[in-house]
Amino acid sequence: MKNVTLLDSYEQNAFDIEKKYLKSLNPDKLLKGFCEIAGVDLDAEKYGGWETSAIQGHTLGHYLTAVAQAYPSSNDEKLKAITDYMVSVLAKCQAENGYLAAIPESHYEQIENGNTSGTWVPWYSLHKILAGLVDVYKLTNNADALSVASKLGDWVYSRTSKWSSEMQTTVLNVEYGGMNDALYELYKYTNNKNHLSAAHSFDEMTLFEPLYNGEDILNGKHANTTIPKIIGALNRYRVTGEEYYLQVAANFWEIVIKNHTYITGGNSEWEHFGESKILDAERTNCNCETCNTYNMLKLSRELFKVTGDTKYADYYENTFINAILSSQNPETGMTTYFQPMATGYFKVYSSATDHFWCCTGSGMENFSKLGDSIYFHNSTCLYVNRFTSSTVNWEEKGLKITQNADLPNVKFIINGSATAQIVLRVPDWTNNPTIKINGEEIKVKAKKGLIVLDRDWQDGDTIEYNLPMQVVAYTLPDNENAVAFKYGPYVLSANMGTNEMNTTTTGVNVTIPLWDSTSSDTLIIQKGTIKNWLKNINENLAKEGNTLNFTLKGTNQNLIFSPHYKQYKNRYGIYFNLADSNTEIPKNEADKYITIDSLPVGNDQYEFSHNLKSENSTSGNFKGLMFRDASPNGWFSYDLAVDNTTTNYVAVKYYSGDVGRTFSIYVDNTLLADVTLKDPNPNGFYDMYYEIPKDLLTDREKITVTFKATNASYAGGIFDKLSIVKEK
Repeated sequence: MKNVTLLDSYEQNAFDIEKKYLKSLNPDKLLKGFCEIAGVDLDAEKYGGWETSAIQGHTLGHYLTAVAQAYPSSNDEKLKAITDYMVSVLAKCQAENGYLAAIPESHYEQIENGNTSGTWVPWYSLHKILAGLVDVYKLTNNADALSVASKLGDWVYSRTSKWSSEMQTTVLNVEYGGMNDALYELYKYTNNKNHLSAAHSFDEMTLFEPLYNGEDILNGKHANTTIPKIIGALNRYRVTGEEYYLQVAANFWEIVIKNHTYITGGNSEWEHFGESKILDAERTNCNCETCNTYNMLKLSRELFKVTGDTKYADYYENTFINAILSSQNPETGMTTYFQPMATGYFKVYSSATDHFWCCTGSGMENFSKLGDSIYFHNSTCLYVNRFTSSTVNWEEKGLKITQNADLPNVKFIINGSATAQIVLRVPDWTNNPTIKINGEEIKVKAKKGLIVLDRDWQDGDTIEYNLPMQVVAYTLPDNENAVAFKYGPYVLSANMGTNEMNTTTTGVNVTIPLWDSTSSDTLIIQKGTIKNWLKNINENLAKEGNTLNFTLKGTNQNLIFSPHYKQYKNRYGIYFNLADSNTEIPKNEADKYITIDSLPVGNDQYEFSHNLKSENSTSGNFKGLMFRDASPNGWFSYDLAVDNTTTNYVAVKYYSGDVGRTFSIYVDNTLLADVTLKDPNPNGFYDMYYEIPKDLLTDREKITVTFKATNASYAGGIFDKLSIVKEK
């Protein structure tokens, strides 16, 4: 990154406000938890949000990486001073046995014993800390950072070397981030075989094996738990050369992109992968966790470096523009947790010091490395991956190249003289690009998505690269009439106004948008068929002059579309359902309701935040959906928000295969319903809605919903989500 300078004004601003934010944070407040554990005096108070929970310390790891990344891009010595200071304090906090964290060491023993009470995901936090230390060493040459990281790696080995296979399985059932990846990265610099061994302890072979065989087993899996494991598998290949792990990573990437990815490059609903190729049905206000996108780009970058296959570079460009740039508020620098794919919602951003979500941390990293992955090189070739105004100093060849990008036109100016290959990617969104060198058009053929320009470059040479662009419609695999639009590399979204920009919370203090009942995601074609309307999409979504605004024509809605990454103040729509005058728009029961509060059952973060209490209760995964039930004489309960101004319902999903089970549902201590499960959808799931009497809502903002087993029967299971809803 020290060789790349951003010239694009949007990206320059994104980097500048990120750097300003990083410098505004107080390192002592991030260090305080570590000092408390170590008994080191430090006059500071911890930040709030997740930094006062059982995941505390994770932000410090992200912060170390982000500040270290910003340093070579800016040569700002104040940034290096921050990392130097923090490493010095962490060295004082490191225990004699190498342990270093902001939570007690006993949390790791609890996880090993299968006891998650009072803890959360300690190995996840440790991954961030270890990765941050290694990044400080790599990017700022701080040898002490490597020393601290190495001792921490020794501590990890001391634990993992004692695991039985049963204990390893128990530990790996709790989110552990990219511990394998961080330890493989550490091993590259220490050459300590114990660090290599410890890394392999976090290689989850029961996950890798079906992926190696090309099986899509992702349904129901927590996405940001899974993706870092695969990054670690790829890093093992880079360290050991074992082709098996490269195949695991390549197959996983294909499965995610083909079966689970939206047009922006994001994936997941409520942090989980869904059923293969079921995407339209899972468009909500909780799609596309930003951490997932961060990690998919990290995986794609490394796969491109290993294979040279341009499909990884195409994905990287698309997702960087439409999901990463899209995740930052360009005025405040704050970033998103989710990016809704359902129409009519809006982006919600973290606060500077009150949240410290996982996505706050990955957001710090995303915008402190914007010079990353624009250019790649080997000994003879410079690869241009992204088309954005910038300069690159190719030191090995003595060439400095300035890129001025104003798509569809890109111009490169060469400073210096050398024999070399400049390799231009032919993006998947263009056809028949043209090239001029020093004003003269040349005939070139792309091979495997690359144009190779091999010549003796002279000072002042120019390359003009023209990339034709047009509007293209993309559909979803489970609904051929659910469409979204791109213009060149830009996903387009419609401005849906600013009516009632209200929010609620989910999980551990995660802010999400509420729906606006005036929004509609249906476009009724006024003349002709859907097929013909799409065939003429460049006329029906017409570009306004030299702007990137597009006017929708020939439908019942008057909408203006523009690049999605720039929509940050308003509600938006990316996907719309197309219908003609003869189309009968299907209705379902769920369409009658608006969610007041909801949680994905069996998910530790969300159950914790909804005050799960239980006795003889278990959770798991069945047919791709998480569930919770209680055995005879058992029970479980959650606290959920209500709207005491209207009629509320408890919305529950059941499985028909549990037909005959009987149990009771209580609101607070009052019986709401005696339930006997039925079989309306053989071998499938069905939804039930239970009206809550108004007298149980009087002056209430929250209620406790309890599922209690009766006699010899189980309570539940309840599947997927438990919600409080009201009628639209």
